[in-house]
Amino acid sequence: MSARRTTLLLAGLALYGLSLTLLVRADLGLAPWDVFHQGVAEVTGMSLGSVIVCTSFVVLMLWIPLHERPGIGTIANAILVGVGVDAFSALLPEVGDTALRWLLLVAGIVLNGVATGLYIGAGMGPGPRDGLMTGIARRGHPIRVVRTSLEVVVLTAGILLGGSFGVGTIAYALAIGPLVHVLLPWFSRLADRDQRLGAAVVAGLPTP
Repeated sequence: MSARRTTLLLAGLALYGLSLTLLVRADLGLAPWDVFHQGVAEVTGMSLGSVIVCTSFVVLMLWIPLHERPGIGTIANAILVGVGVDAFSALLPEVGDTALRWLLLVAGIVLNGVATGLYIGAGMGPGPRDGLMTGIARRGHPIRVVRTSLEVVVLTAGILLGGSFGVGTIAYALAIGPLVHVLLPWFSRLADRDQRLGAAVVAGLPTP
């Protein structure tokens, strides 16, 4: 475990938490999993970060029958993204200005792409939701079909629970793939890891 990879991992997870907070403050729609997280938070009264952490460990339990093995980065992801969301939420106030909300949406999506490239480029284990997706795909199912199916399920559940679905959800879905496609190989080279591993993960368009 090199210092460079650890730095990339921690920076990526911190920025991921910040990017999610920016999207929440934009209030124009979240990524599918985060629509679900926010919906659960609305129903339970838990903080959004706490829901993200709890959901991460529930998802990790689903790795067991799939025989997936978490890495250090997987556990760090499960804990630090949610912690980061709560920390940044305490620092960043809610925003009412429409133009500023759109700016936060764009900044959140771009920063999310950077954060994804950083933490996956570190090569220290996929996020809990990524591992669930790839674990199911290894059972003989196309990864894009698995990803789409999972996200449709959590998005639908999140909407029913009161999560924020909107134009930001669509913008995220359209933009995150190209962003990660461009950024991940660069961060992978920075971490001195095999680019073929990064390319395999890109095919699943990973989320935490």
